[in-house]
Amino acid sequence: MMESGVPVCHTCGEHVGLNVNGEPFVACHECNFPICKSCFEYDLKEGRKACLRCGSPYDENLLDDVEKATGDQSTMAAHLSKSQDVGIHARHISSVSTLDSEMTEDNGNPIWKNRVESWKEKKNKKKKPATTKVEREAEIPPEQQMEDKPAPDASQPLSTIIPIPKSRLAPYRSVIIMRLIILGLFFHYRVTNPVDSAFGLWLTSVICEIWFAFSWVLDQFPKWYPVNRETYIDRLSARYEREGEPNELAAVDFFVSTVDPLKEPPLITANTVLSILALDYPVDKVSCYISDDGAAMLTFESLVETADFARKWVPFCKKFSIEPRAPEFYFSQKIDYLKDKVQPSFVKERRAMKRDYEEYKIRINALVAKAQKTPEEGWTMQDGTPWPGNNPRDHPGMIQVFLGYSGAPDIEGNELPRLVYVSREKRPGYQHHKKAGAENALVRVSAVLTNAPFILNLDCDHYVNNSKAVREAMCFLMDPQVGRDVCYVQFPQRFDGIDRSDRYANRNTVFFDVNMKGLDGIQGPVYVGTGCVFNRQALYGYGPPSMPSFPKSSSSSCSCCCPGKKEPKDPSELYRDAKREELDAAIFNLREIDNYDEYERSMLISQTSFEKTFGLSSVFIESTLMENGGVAESANPSTLIKEAIHVISCGYEEKTAWGKEIGWIYGSVTEDILTGFKMHCRGWRSIYCMPLRPAFKGSAPINLSDRLHQVLRWALGSVEIFLSRHCPLWYGFGGGRLKWLQRLAYINTIVYPFTSLPLIAYCSLPAICLLTGKFIIPTLSNLASVLFLGLFLSIIVTAVLELRWSGVSIEDLWRNEQFWVIGGVSAHLFAVFQGFLKMLAGIDTNFTVTAKAADDADFGELYIVKWTTLLIPPTTLLIVNMVGVVAGFSDALNKGYEAWGPLFGKVFFSFWVILHLYPFLKGLMGRQNRTPTIVVLWSVLLASVFSLVWVRINPFVSTADSTTVSQSCISIDC
Repeated sequence: MMESGVPVCHTCGEHVGLNVNGEPFVACHECNFPICKSCFEYDLKEGRKACLRCGSPYDENLLDDVEKATGDQSTMAAHLSKSQDVGIHARHISSVSTLDSEMTEDNGNPIWKNRVESWKEKKNKKKKPATTKVEREAEIPPEQQMEDKPAPDASQPLSTIIPIPKSRLAPYRSVIIMRLIILGLFFHYRVTNPVDSAFGLWLTSVICEIWFAFSWVLDQFPKWYPVNRETYIDRLSARYEREGEPNELAAVDFFVSTVDPLKEPPLITANTVLSILALDYPVDKVSCYISDDGAAMLTFESLVETADFARKWVPFCKKFSIEPRAPEFYFSQKIDYLKDKVQPSFVKERRAMKRDYEEYKIRINALVAKAQKTPEEGWTMQDGTPWPGNNPRDHPGMIQVFLGYSGAPDIEGNELPRLVYVSREKRPGYQHHKKAGAENALVRVSAVLTNAPFILNLDCDHYVNNSKAVREAMCFLMDPQVGRDVCYVQFPQRFDGIDRSDRYANRNTVFFDVNMKGLDGIQGPVYVGTGCVFNRQALYGYGPPSMPSFPKSSSSSCSCCCPGKKEPKDPSELYRDAKREELDAAIFNLREIDNYDEYERSMLISQTSFEKTFGLSSVFIESTLMENGGVAESANPSTLIKEAIHVISCGYEEKTAWGKEIGWIYGSVTEDILTGFKMHCRGWRSIYCMPLRPAFKGSAPINLSDRLHQVLRWALGSVEIFLSRHCPLWYGFGGGRLKWLQRLAYINTIVYPFTSLPLIAYCSLPAICLLTGKFIIPTLSNLASVLFLGLFLSIIVTAVLELRWSGVSIEDLWRNEQFWVIGGVSAHLFAVFQGFLKMLAGIDTNFTVTAKAADDADFGELYIVKWTTLLIPPTTLLIVNMVGVVAGFSDALNKGYEAWGPLFGKVFFSFWVILHLYPFLKGLMGRQNRTPTIVVLWSVLLASVFSLVWVRINPFVSTADSTTVSQSCISIDC
């Protein structure tokens, strides 16, 4: 309290003031939180109508009085002149009050306010740093902004949403509703008409069908609002690349991760790096960080060669505007490379560049050949010192800057983007968290060295196919109207080297061209692990600027049911929100303060306890306070590398929020789904960008075994998330920021592996019916026949209308359907059991793959057959169903004409299974019709045992018939 007895505002240090009755102003009557009227009015203006200390809603009468007073004063010039000072009262007041006890002395003498005022005085005396285009536009009156625009395009939006025409979407939605109604009638019929003679089979089929309907709902309704988007790169240039002014495009840090260069060829990684360095983007805005998590000298030496070749390759790409800018894929194109080229020197320079690239490939191949056998004493560098990463599990952190501001220029004397090699420290006894841990190490290193506001991560085998891809993303992220609440821009994955028929649905066309468009109309696409441009602030665990610091009272309840009912918030979630608000408040209060000295900075960091969240690095913590990126002017370049080495030490993340609330989230092998889910729960939205020319292209495993192991890994990650605290079924309800259709989509991503259990049972039913002579459906009446026909027609019409608005081909849809069954009865089944063993019993099961050689040159890998246990369940299902078809026809021939009618229903059911597994059968046989002997033996054994058991339990001939036959045989006089 001050001497006057009037409380002091916990935000600005001023008196809270008096109300109309002459008493101290009180905003919250529950906890009497001291806040002045100015701060309270600003709080209401930002949309927060609940106390940030206790969460109780403000009194409605008080809100009405303040709104009236604010409306009366809205035209005063004095109010406008002080609008910038109100910024100190900005968002997240509760967290500032949390720090008040540490930052005040002598019962209310606010040190925080004094420090803010002193730093602002310093700032006014010194030269004001360059502000971004968006900030300048916010300071200039709208009339003057329009006068200063060089072209009309600069004032227009950088992107637009192109909704799906109603003529295509309305019938689609209508059929979905009709299909729901038909499903309800269908299940009413199925449940009320049991098959007494095969009750077990009937019950199993009904349970499976109910689960399939549930899975369809989870998959279908997130596609309710599909949208397309269009970007305007020319407007982006008109706004941020004005002639005669500094380029104001935002900087981007690229992350490329690799582990084992013998499994991930260095030449592929090098092509990815070269395509990044040759981007159509300002060179001083691009930095490429390579994470070598295997600490391989081969990766390091290949980057040395790549940096040298980039000095020739980058100017060639920019001079002739070639696409793609990965040399391996550019020179292998089977197109007319002279199209649209007008420079006479192009042919000569292209020929010379191709020769240089082939020489570069030979040098890389020589390094790979040399690395095949590791010397007993380990690798040695050129200066004779041992390579620090000789033990990949026990080595110090390593950083090497190859190109950049002080590095070698290209052959034309121009600056090149920065290229940085990073290998984080690894020691026994520390948990390193695989790819997610490597990405988090890159986040910290890049924040210390370059601190670009945006991050683009790529797998080592995904090269930049469209040199303007970053500009496409910036049309969303740098748009003042759109970009504020965008946590990331996701590009679709496209692949090279896939066979024309896409036998195993490697392209995932239905997911990328249908599901992701649907999610883009809700809260945004899920993060798929590569080809994604992040807002760095979103990775730091902050919420979007437009979201209130605490949800309203109604938000504490489930966002999809009972929205008006107030429920207590989970204490752990309240604590996490409070810590996040603490960080947000400190960022806001320092947003306009620059050039404070080391002592003041260290005091600030210690007072706000940022170390508990971000770790013990004042340089890194300072970088997190710079929302627009950039390295602080006070930073000493000579110490930055030393600080970068410090932030990648193996113990840096101990007792911090890394992997829990910030960065890539730990706890699943599919860290991508988990990371995007956490961001959406905080209220961020994401955007799906599909340029006409694919932004990135990668390679996919095209043979059957590798494809199944890839699907196994994805499904295992989903099971791990299902069994963790981050399960979408119960996580993130407290804030009410995750839209319910978005939650349905995330639930679908974590429950789909469990469909394998009813799917494998359902695929076994046709064979069981054929072997036992029973069926899961009773004799159909006319009404039941109409119902079944309506269900089949609704399924077909839904698919046709979906193809119509999405542009996906029917072949892609059928391939996706086939591999859904193949993956469901193999990889997904193993993932469920492996996930439960890993999460509940701590047993980590690995499925190894051993390859056989392929003789074919064209798509030779497609025909490689590799032994893996994943092949056994689908092979068994194929054999059992084939045996069942043969047994069914044999039984019908023995029984006569009346048995053929029921047979066709059973055979149709069995052929449905065989058709879905047909690509698996082709992959199993290979081009030379060779199959691993062990697969055949196991499958035949299981099929035989299964068939004999059913024949023993339920023979074709009933007990009465067999007794009659035996008696007639006895009466015969032989």
